[in-house]
Order: sequence, then structure tokens, then C-alpha cells
Amino acid sequence: MAGRRPSETAALLNEHGIDDFRKSVAQAEERNYGTAGVDEEIPSSKDPNLETTWKIETGFVARYSGPLILTYFLQYSFSLVTVFVAGRLGTKELGAASLATMTANITGLCIYEGLATSLDTLTSQAFGNGKKQQVGLHVQRMCLLVCVVTIPIGAVWICSPWILAALVPEKDEAHLAGMFMRIYLLGAPGWAIFEAGKRLCQAQGDFTASLVVIVICAPLNILWNWLLVFRLNLGFAGAAWAVVISNNLQPVVLAIYIAVFARSNLQCWPGLQLRRACANWGPMVKLALPGVLMTFSEWLAFDVLSIAAGHLGPTELAAQSVLMTVAVTIYHVPFPTSIAASTRFGNLIGHGALNAARIAWKTHYIIFVCIGLFDVVLLTSCRHVIAAIFTTDDAVRAVIATVIPIMAAAQLFDALVAISNGLLRGLGRQKIGGWVNLGVYYLFALPLSFFLTFGPAQMGLSGLWIGPCAGLGCASLTMTLYMRFTNWEKAVEDARAREE
Repeated sequence: MAGRRPSETAALLNEHGIDDFRKSVAQAEERNYGTAGVDEEIPSSKDPNLETTWKIETGFVARYSGPLILTYFLQYSFSLVTVFVAGRLGTKELGAASLATMTANITGLCIYEGLATSLDTLTSQAFGNGKKQQVGLHVQRMCLLVCVVTIPIGAVWICSPWILAALVPEKDEAHLAGMFMRIYLLGAPGWAIFEAGKRLCQAQGDFTASLVVIVICAPLNILWNWLLVFRLNLGFAGAAWAVVISNNLQPVVLAIYIAVFARSNLQCWPGLQLRRACANWGPMVKLALPGVLMTFSEWLAFDVLSIAAGHLGPTELAAQSVLMTVAVTIYHVPFPTSIAASTRFGNLIGHGALNAARIAWKTHYIIFVCIGLFDVVLLTSCRHVIAAIFTTDDAVRAVIATVIPIMAAAQLFDALVAISNGLLRGLGRQKIGGWVNLGVYYLFALPLSFFLTFGPAQMGLSGLWIGPCAGLGCASLTMTLYMRFTNWEKAVEDARAREE
């Protein structure tokens, strides 16, 4: 109520996240999407004037972003291990691993990730609304959806040896990459189901469960690669099988961890309900498709830029590889942090606490401005050190040192886009982020990059990075203005409607 002293309890924080609700027994009869089941929880009367402070919000982000950052860094190590192992096998295998990884990301993993972003809205708002077991039902629906989506993805991956051979001049590398993706297909649903399963815990404020899983599976991934590739002499195929085993192991370990060590998360698990999970996919798909558009448009745009760098010469291509590696590594700080912020924001929107949500929005945005500025200072001041770490070629070092300040500025705006997309997910407005990303990248950023790089200016790799830097700046400004002027009350109504 108004005048209530802000505290972690008032701010909806308990052991895992929110606990301002009471338990009661629902009507036995099941209705439509979102209606409580027999043992579903019904929310207590909400307090729309629930208070919070910038200190509470900062503490929340600081407390929960750490495990997520470590989780995503360790997940990224899976790809690095694959490329490292392939490099030990030979130059052809290294090129095939890079090609397979890039193709799998664009044609599969970014689609799975985009679909899973709908759970950032659905699960956090359902938990904030007190309908805790709806969280588990949303996760079950997503697991079924990704299995369905795997059918067209699988068709592309099965045909990838022929598709890549038609697109890539190096036919041997294309066939190797296609073989890798055919095997990798067996582990793709496991990767997607783990992404969905993480949201079951994250919606409750438990960001440690996914970290525990990755801490267990990341060393095992190295072990599988060593055994299959070097001890059993399966070669390049062994690296693919190692990924399959690791991806399928992750959801299994997560389920075991929750069942044995984190049983409090089972408050949001209604049991396996296939009949309900197979019905009423509309709200989920409506949020999932813009999420796919959001991730696909961004991932593809940067891959297009990397391909374009190959037309500038071997020096620029080598420098671009280093710059993209650094950019992806740095992005593993703001993106996981944005997931924590999105979960928190979605909890508040689901609860209907708009005053607290507005304080959270402003606080989170300031935090990400600081993250972005830190990236700028760090990358710019260490540009010569970074160049020296990756290469001994003086020409490549010079290009890297010249372009890093532009890339660093892009990281500032990328951090702001990350939090903007995260808050839009919490608000249930993924479609805004999807259309903004699509328009900014393909109507403005990429044309500007190509004009500055290959046009009269002939700015080389610097021009190639000015485009996305300017585009990310426009995207962050557009989404921030939308958050400022949109009707948040309508978002709360929409959250309630999705649970009816």
C-alpha cells in the first residue's frame, strides 16, 4: 500500500524472487488458456502501489546477473572447444567447424533462442501474477513447440552438405560442415529444451540452477571431445558427437538438480500435462515470432558484415575475426544481465505494480549505460593489448587498433539495445524490438556500412563498423522512446488476458 516502507519483501523478493501471494485451492474445472488447475495457485489481492527503490533494483541485478553471466560464458565455451579441437585436426576441419557453427547459429540456434524469449514474458508475468504453476505449463508448451520447429530446421540441416556446397567455393569444407550439422541435429532439441527449462527457474529468481548445470557439463564437454576425437579416433565427426552428448545432457542434469537440490522450484511445476500443453499455443506463438525476428535479424546482420569483410582482403578479414570474437565475448555481460532485468520487470508487470516497474526501468537503464561506458573505456584503452594477444602480424594489429574505438562505441549502444529488448520482453512487447531491429539493420545499418566501405569513401573495415554502430544507436533511442511513451496499463491488461 502507499506509504509502505520499501524493502526486499515489498519489492517482491523472496528466496527466489516473488512471494506476495497466498495459496488457495482453485475450482476443479479447467477452463481456457491460463486458467488454474486443481492445484493451481490463485493470487491474493494485489497492491498496485507496491514500492521499490533504486537500491533494491540495483541489488537485484547485481545479485542475479553474476550467475547468468558465468552461465553464458561457459555455454560459449562449447563452441570455442569445438573450433579449438577442429583446429588441432587440420586447416580444412577448422574452416568446416567455423562454417558449421555460423550456419547452425543462423538457421537453428537463433530461432530456438528467439522462441525461448517468449518465456521471459510469459513465465515472469505468470509468476508475478501469482499463477505459479502456469510457469511450468508455459515451459511444457515451449518444449513441444521447439520439437515441432525442429522438423523444418532438421530438413535444412540434413540438406546442408548440398546447400553449403552450392554457396561456398571450398567444396570439401562445405561437405564436412554439412556432415557436422547432420550429427549436430540430434542435439539441437536438447539445447532448445534446456533454454526453455532455464526459464522455469529464472522466473522464480533462481539464476543459480542453470549455472550449476553448465559448470558440470562444460568440463564434461571437453572430456567428450578428448575421448571421441583423440582416443576413439572419430576425428571431426567425434567433435560433432561431443556437442550432441553435451546438449542432451544439459536438460537431464537440470531436471535432476531441481528434483534433488532445488525442490522449491517445483512450486511452479504442475506435473506433466500433455493435453493442456498441446492446447492454446496462440499467446506463446504471438510472442515467440517477434522474438525470433529480433534475434535472427541481429545475428544475420553481423554475419553478413563478416562475409563482406572477406572482400576487403586477408588482413581485414583476419582483423574482423578478432573484432567479432571480442564483441561476442563482451556481449556476454549485458545480454545475461538483461535477462535478469527482464525477469524482474516482468514480475512487476505481472503483479500490476506500475510505480515499482517504472523505478525498475529507470534504474536498469542507468545500470546498462554504466556497463556500456565501461566497455568503451576498457576496449579503447586496451586496444593495442587486445591486438597483440590475437596476432603477431603488424598489419592486422594496426587495423584492429584503428577499428576498436568504433567497435567499442557499438558495444555501448548494444548494451542499451540489450536492456531495451529485455524490458520489452518483460512488458510483452517483443514485436517492437523485432520490427525495430529489422528496419534499423536492413534499411539503415547495412546499407550505410556497404556505402562507407565499398563506396566513394573507401573507409575499409572502419566503415563496415560505423554502420552497425549508428544502427544500434538508432535502435536503442527508438526503443527507449517507446518505453517512455507507451501505455503500460495496457501491458498489464494484456498480461492478465494471457492468463485467462
